Amino acid sequence: MPDIEVPVLVVGGSLVGMSSAMLLGHYGVRSLVVEHHRGTAIHPRAAQITQRTMEIFRTVGVEQIVKRKSAEQFVQDGAIMGVESLAGKEVAYFIANLNEGIRDLSPCERVFISQSLLEPQLKQRAEELGAELRFATEMTSFEQDSSGVTAHIKHRDTGETATVRARYMIAADGAHSRVRERLGIRMLGRGVFSNSVTIYFRGDVGPLLRGRSLSVIYVINPVLRGFFRIEIPFTSGFLAVIALGDPEHPNTDVSTGLTDQGCLDLLHAALGVDDIPLKIEDVMRWQSEANTAERFREGNIFLVGDSAHVMPPYGGFGGNTGVQDAQNLAWKLAWVLRGAASPGLLDTYEQERRPVGEFTVEQAYSRYVTRTAPYLASKGFQPVAHDMNVELGYCYDGRLHEHPNESKARPGTRAPHMWLSEDCSTLDLLGRDFVLLAAPEWKATTDVQVHRITHPAFPAAYGITSREAVLIRPDGYVAWRGEGAPPTTA
Repeated sequence: MPDIEVPVLVVGGSLVGMSSAMLLGHYGVRSLVVEHHRGTAIHPRAAQITQRTMEIFRTVGVEQIVKRKSAEQFVQDGAIMGVESLAGKEVAYFIANLNEGIRDLSPCERVFISQSLLEPQLKQRAEELGAELRFATEMTSFEQDSSGVTAHIKHRDTGETATVRARYMIAADGAHSRVRERLGIRMLGRGVFSNSVTIYFRGDVGPLLRGRSLSVIYVINPVLRGFFRIEIPFTSGFLAVIALGDPEHPNTDVSTGLTDQGCLDLLHAALGVDDIPLKIEDVMRWQSEANTAERFREGNIFLVGDSAHVMPPYGGFGGNTGVQDAQNLAWKLAWVLRGAASPGLLDTYEQERRPVGEFTVEQAYSRYVTRTAPYLASKGFQPVAHDMNVELGYCYDGRLHEHPNESKARPGTRAPHMWLSEDCSTLDLLGRDFVLLAAPEWKATTDVQVHRITHPAFPAAYGITSREAVLIRPDGYVAWRGEGAPPTTA
C-alpha cells in the first residue's frame, strides 16, 4: 500500500508547479507538490506577468498582493528599450509604457515581479486551498498504469522515503525535466543558441537612469548583447548576457571560463561607466533555446511550463505560458476526477495547449532575433505578432492567435473583458464553473449558472443578438454561443 494517496502529484514547485497546485485547489482538487530545492526561488529572476496571467491570479484571489509586491520592487509602467549602454546612447523603444494602450482589454495590468517575491505568495495561497508542499524532496522513480501513477520520493536531507499513489501526475520540473526524459519525449525546435549567464549585482546605478522609467533595458554594443532589470531603490539588479563580441559573428558561449573579473568587465561595458563600485552577488548559467515537446501527455502524466516548452526570455512569455497551461489542465482534471466529464476531456489539453506553446516559443525567438541577435535572421523566423495577440489572443479554435478586440466571444477564444460597474468586469463572473452570460431577451433554460447582462454594450462586445447567450468554461474560454439552450458542459 502507498504511504500517500492523492488525486494529483505535481513534480516541481517553482512558479508553474506552485500555480498548478493553487489552481487545482481552486477547483477543489487536493495535490501534493514535491520540489528538489529547499524552498521557493532564491534568485531574483524577474518575471513580466501578463494581463492574462494576472486575470488568472485575480480569479484565485492573489492579484492585489502581486500588484503590491511588484510596486515595492520595480518601477511600474516602465519602458522596454534598447541602449548602447545605460549611460550612453538610446537605440530604440520597443514598448514606451508597459500598459499604454492595453488597459481597455482587461481588468488587470501587466506587472514585473521577481520569482523570489512571487512564489511565496503562490505558495501561501496554494496551501490555503489545500495543497501539500514538500521541499527538499525529489522524485527518484515512477511507474504508471491504466489507473494512475506510483512515484517514489526521497527527502534530500533526512533520506526519508515514501511511496505516492496518484491518479494523475503533472511534470512541472523545468527545462531539463527528468520526467520528460524518462518518458522519452523529445524537444523539437530551434535547439540551443547561447550558453548565457545572468549576473546579479549590487551598486548605485540610479544616477545612470537619469529619471527614465525603465522596466527592461536591452544592451546592444560591440562588447555584449543582453538586458538589465534594476530594482528599487536602484542599487541592485541583474544583467543577462546572451552574446559577446562582433554582433555579426558573436561568441554565444558566454558562460565558459567566465571569471568574477570578467563579470565586472561585462557590467562596466553594459553600464557605460567604470567608476561605480559594484559587488557580484551571484552568477547563474543557463541556455537560450526555443523548443517545444513533441507531445504534452503520456498516459496519466502531463507536461506543463518549461518541461513542455522552453523559450528565450524575450517578451516575457515563458512563465506566463506555463501558468496558462496549468489553468487549462487544472479545471479539466477537476471535472474528470469528480465525474462531471469523461476522461476524453483530458485529450483536449494537448490539442489546445501544444499549438499555443509552439507559437509562443516562436514569437519569443522572433523577438530575440530582431532585438539582439540579427545574425540569426538568415535562418528564418516568424513575423513578430502584436504582443496582445500572444498574451491575450491565443485561440483554441484552430487559429493560433488574433487581437483580443477581434474575437467577440467566438467559441475557442477568451471571453472579452467589459466593465459592468466601476469594479466588476464580465471576467469577474467567471472562473470556477461553467457560466452562461445571457443577453436580456434570451429565453432558454439551462442547468448552469446564468448571469443576465443588461449593459447595452454587452451584445456587441460578445458578438450576439439580444436573444442569445454565451457559455464560458471555467478557464474563461468560450465553449458555445447561440439562441437556444447550451450543450452539455463537458
